[in-house]
Amino acid sequence: MVERMIGARRRDGAETRQEALRVALDLFTEQGYEATSLRQIADALGINKASLYYHFPNKEAILRSVFERRGSEAAELLAWAERQPRSPELIREAVLRWVDSFSAEKLQGIRFLRGNPFIGRALADAEGDRIGDPLGRLSDLLVGLLPEPDGADAVLVRMALLSINAAVEAAVGADVPDTDVIAAARAAADALVREVLAR
Repeated sequence: MVERMIGARRRDGAETRQEALRVALDLFTEQGYEATSLRQIADALGINKASLYYHFPNKEAILRSVFERRGSEAAELLAWAERQPRSPELIREAVLRWVDSFSAEKLQGIRFLRGNPFIGRALADAEGDRIGDPLGRLSDLLVGLLPEPDGADAVLVRMALLSINAAVEAAVGADVPDTDVIAAARAAADALVREVLAR
C-alpha cells in the first residue's frame, strides 16, 4: 500500500500539484485507477479533498496532466533534434537523451499504462498520441540521417527509443531497482544505435 503522508510541511501550489501527480500515479499503479479515489490521493498528500480539487477537478485531469507533461518532453526533444547539425552521430545523442530523461517517477507512468492499457488507449484516442507522435517523427528524422537506410534501420532506431519500455516489461516480477532498469535500457539503446551506425 502506498503510504506517503507528506505531513504538515507547507508547499506552494506548483509543489502540491507535482506531488499530487506523483502520489496519484503511485496509487493508480498499485491499486488500480478505478479503485483509487480523490480522497485517498488527498489523504496521502496530507491535504483536504477541496485543496486537491483546486488543482485537479477529477482523476482524469490528474492522469491527463501526467501524460501531457511527458508528451511535451517528447515534443521538446524532437524540436531540439530538428535544430541540430545533420549527422548520423545525432542518432545516438537523441536516443540517449530520451532514455536518460527517465526517472523512477516516469517509469511509474509506463507501469501504469502496462497495467491499464484501455485507459491509455482512451486517452490517446481522445487527445491524440502526445508521446508516440513526436517519438515517431523523431525516429523518422533520425533514420533519415543514415546514408542508405532500410526497414531494419527504422525498426532498430524505434527499438532504441523504446528500450525503456522493454526494460520495464523485462523487469516485471524481478526485484530490480529503477536505477538498474534505466541503466539496462540505456545499455540496450546504446547497443542498438551502434548496430545501426555499423550497418
